[in-house]
Amino acid sequence: MLDLHRLRLLRELHRRGTITAVAEALSYSASAVSQQLATLERETGVRLLEPAGRRVRLTAQGEILSEHAALLLEQMERAENALARSGHEIAGTLRVAAFQTAVMALVPGALTRLLGAHQGLRVEVTELEPEIGLPAMVTGEFDLVIAEEYPGQPLPRLRETDRTDLLEDELVMAAPTSWGARSLEDLATRPFVLEPASTTAGQWALAACRAAGFEPDVRYTSTDLNIHLRLVQEGLAGALVPELARAREVPRVAVRRLAGRPSRTIFCAVRRGAADRPSVRAFADAIVVASASGTD
Repeated sequence: MLDLHRLRLLRELHRRGTITAVAEALSYSASAVSQQLATLERETGVRLLEPAGRRVRLTAQGEILSEHAALLLEQMERAENALARSGHEIAGTLRVAAFQTAVMALVPGALTRLLGAHQGLRVEVTELEPEIGLPAMVTGEFDLVIAEEYPGQPLPRLRETDRTDLLEDELVMAAPTSWGARSLEDLATRPFVLEPASTTAGQWALAACRAAGFEPDVRYTSTDLNIHLRLVQEGLAGALVPELARAREVPRVAVRRLAGRPSRTIFCAVRRGAADRPSVRAFADAIVVASASGTD
């Protein structure tokens, strides 16, 4: 009988491309991953891996087994969910990854509702950007991810996941009130604070400025929107932020809508087959309620 744990390693090698990447994702040593895959080869009686330069790649038989492994792992997830639904108490541990403004604006309200109704449930929340959180969820590190997607910057659609869109969060311009800026074009010669250009938020912000006819003078870079708003408040920079950052509540900060009123999509993602797990469903429902409150 094939071992599901070893099949998961094979599937991860298919997705990530190297044994080192699999080991890092699952917190194993590379040698341990190699040994498990070698054992899987002996169990199947066929060659699953072959050399590719200094790396290895899946053989045709390895590709076939990887595809079946994905189905088996999904069915195992569904079986575990069916057992969990057979009980009356929602309990255990739910591991959640969420980006910063979701942790600040949505998660606390969801936790208050959820834990008040299900005291046997433990929820562990980690702040992570979607680019990191989504692949980590696929490998089993998290059970649910709250993620964001910016206009023109679609995230990869991982077929191992199910996605539910929660809300549209409008993106706005924030500038010191003393600057008197009315539009993004008014900031063409002003300094900016943006998220790193390596992030989808940063890429979107750069594209928005370029579409407005200028290259932004990026003086400050941070993934922390509280830092963005503090710099704006002190008259040091302009910024492009989502409404959930609540820039309108910050003194000495003027908020203006952008042309076309762009927005980012906030969504919930789970591993395919896990959407019916009671703890996952309860948390997702609580986030939907918190999302509606966040847009009031």
